[in-house]
Amino acid sequence: MSVFRLFKISVLPVFLAVFGAAPLAAANPFEPGWILESEGSALRFTSVKKGSVVETSTFATYTGLIDPNGAAEIKVLLDSVDTGIDLRNVRMRFLFFETFKFPEATIRLQLDPALIEDLQTVRRKIVTLPYQMTIKGVTVDKEADVAVTLLSDDLVSVTSSAPITITLEDFKLNEGREKLEEAAGVTIVPSASVTFDFLFSRLPTVPDATTTVSSRAAVPEPIQVALETSGNFSREECAGRFEILSRTGNIYFASGSARLRSESVAVLDSIADIISRCPGLVVEISGHTDSDGSEAANRALSERRAQSVLSYFTNKDVPAERMVSVGYGEAEPIFPNTTAENKQRNRRIEFQLIK
Repeated sequence: MSVFRLFKISVLPVFLAVFGAAPLAAANPFEPGWILESEGSALRFTSVKKGSVVETSTFATYTGLIDPNGAAEIKVLLDSVDTGIDLRNVRMRFLFFETFKFPEATIRLQLDPALIEDLQTVRRKIVTLPYQMTIKGVTVDKEADVAVTLLSDDLVSVTSSAPITITLEDFKLNEGREKLEEAAGVTIVPSASVTFDFLFSRLPTVPDATTTVSSRAAVPEPIQVALETSGNFSREECAGRFEILSRTGNIYFASGSARLRSESVAVLDSIADIISRCPGLVVEISGHTDSDGSEAANRALSERRAQSVLSYFTNKDVPAERMVSVGYGEAEPIFPNTTAENKQRNRRIEFQLIK
């Protein structure tokens, strides 16, 4: 599934690296710096589901810079993942990437001028670039072969010389893949291939010496670039989002308590925004527990936890009449309460439209 788009990210660094090295008329090929041109560039990734169904996806928003010292950084806005289908994008954002906690993927590398010192003469060459890629807080060292073509002194093309394969296990992303499989009812191959075609242009002026790639490669806020309906959602869009949000597993409470833990804030704020964009609809917030303890105690705890979530939303200015809270206790498990992992997944908050 689009899941594998994140793999493209690994490609980006490569591009930067290359591109930064391209124009070589100057003694320092990286001066005064280079910028990734999103217009005219493309980043694609393919994944396989159901054993043989191949899907190609992309990201809409990514930025990149190479500073005069050859330090390169690329940022990919994960909220801009584009599978071509709205709810599939939502699954990728909330279940796989967890963009409410990890909004971007980052690729960093240090470029060596010697890699492209002959580019002015040969015009095109394939180089191997080492880089670091960070996704959801996990950093992995990788390398990739890329084709670098000098189009002019101020413009370089960097493309994948062959599809780049990335595995989810490298970034500990299999839990997200499993959530996608459950939500979509399909099996997903835990790897993907990435291809890219990027353009980099030389910056027109010398940047301030104190400016770093990190401070200049700013990524837009997720709310500005998420590929979805602007303004209010339709009933169908709302229902689909609440079904997906019920599967995140990112609403946490203190043990045996209805007190929300701070780690829940990011996803709750995202949900509050979605409820506010579903006007005229009433959302049921339901609490569920595992089977440990008495049935009566579990029902009471689930009711308190659902009410705690409702109270959080009202404090975020979501009208109370737009929501109801219900506690089901242990009555509706989604997995057998036979293992610690299953019990944890049964302890959950779900959302659904009732009007």
